[in-house]
Amino acid sequence: MHLTYQRQLNYKIMNSFRAFLNSPIGPKTTHFWGPMANWGFVISGVLDSKKPPDAISGNMTAVLCVYSILCMRFAWMVRPRNHLLLASHASNESVQLYQLSRWLKHKRYLSQKEDNLA
Repeated sequence: MHLTYQRQLNYKIMNSFRAFLNSPIGPKTTHFWGPMANWGFVISGVLDSKKPPDAISGNMTAVLCVYSILCMRFAWMVRPRNHLLLASHASNESVQLYQLSRWLKHKRYLSQKEDNLA
């Protein structure tokens, strides 16, 4: 009886895996590989959070924030709905907003320091 249960479980797992492989958002489509590539932005942003704030480009960070917001909307509106793309851009948005806040704090500190010297 135990062997039969194990076979049934293996059969269900393999059927689920086949269904994922052949789904409209599976690894045979750009709906899968596009979001996987976008996780590179998130990893890069997390690694950049260890760098000093004067190395942050405020313009590029703001552009990445707008890009992620627009792509989050696209990921929600496209059919089939792409939750993986939505998650990658939501993560990128939070990382880039953190970087933007670091850059803004750094710029305000510099302007206050210059006022004190004058």
